Amino acid sequence: MIFRSWHGLLGTFTGVVLITVAALPPAALAAWALAHRRSATGDRASAWRTAVADVGILYGTVPWVWMIMLPGDRAGTVPGRVSLVPLRDLVTMPAGQIVGNLLVFAALGLLVPLRFPALASLPRILALAACGSAIVETAQYVLRLDRVSSVDDVLLNATGAALAALLSRRWWRTPARRAPDRNDVEPFVAPEGR
Repeated sequence: MIFRSWHGLLGTFTGVVLITVAALPPAALAAWALAHRRSATGDRASAWRTAVADVGILYGTVPWVWMIMLPGDRAGTVPGRVSLVPLRDLVTMPAGQIVGNLLVFAALGLLVPLRFPALASLPRILALAACGSAIVETAQYVLRLDRVSSVDDVLLNATGAALAALLSRRWWRTPARRAPDRNDVEPFVAPEGR
């Protein structure tokens, strides 16, 4: 397939998929370079873990957000549309759109708890994905992209991130606890009457 213009490559679902596939080797190289650089200063396993998580979060999220931010045929000429009633759009969505919405922030949900231990809880992942999705839906409305800004999209995006987070839960680490300081220890006080 030959693209006759940059818009044909950058402004279509097919173009985004091709660019995503073509970006896999550079993404793998970036993860290797990050891990190599980080392992020179510390723990090699941790360096690989954080490098793969950093690159994976971007590689797995940016193409999906790019696709849902592509303008429709009447972008800029029709007013933004909003659907704020939960589950109304969900019953009419095709299965492919439901799966796509579940995958938008799945990489974020899968890898953020591995990269940032402070975010390693299901409520925090849900909140992060819901906020990110709300920002994307607001941008679709404000930019008049000929798309419906729907609360169901936010719910599906956050649900997809939470389900992906559950897949990685066994590898979550809790934030490191601070060792007790000398000033944290309470002095011994003898009981009265002896």
